[in-house]
Amino acid sequence: MSSNIKITRVCDYCNKAFLARTTTTKYCSHKCNQQHYKIRAKQKKIETSNKETLKTIVFPLEQINSKDYLTVKEVSVLLNCSVRTVYRNVKNSNIKAVKIGQRMIRIRKSDLESFFN
Repeated sequence: MSSNIKITRVCDYCNKAFLARTTTTKYCSHKCNQQHYKIRAKQKKIETSNKETLKTIVFPLEQINSKDYLTVKEVSVLLNCSVRTVYRNVKNSNIKAVKIGQRMIRIRKSDLESFFN
C-alpha cells in the first residue's frame, strides 16, 4: 500500500529534519539506520556484560556469608585483597587457620572477625 502523506520528522540518529512517507519512519536514510543500530547493539552487549559481571560479584558474597569455614580465596574476596596477602597473614599467625592438607587451608569466619578486633 502506498501513501501520499508526507510528515516532517526528526532523524533519531543525526537529529536532522526530513520528510517521512510513513508514520513509523525514524531515520532520514538507510545509513543513519545502520549507524544507530550498531550503537544500540553495542550498548546492549555492554549492558548484558555488566549484568553478568554484577551476578558473579554479588553471588559469591551471598554464598560466602552463608558458610562458617572459608577458603583462602573466599577470604580474599571478602577482605578485598589478594590471595597472597591472606596466605601471608596466615603464615604470620595474624589470621587463625586450620591446615587440612598440603593445599587445603580453612579459616573460621569468627576467627576472621577477631582479626579486626
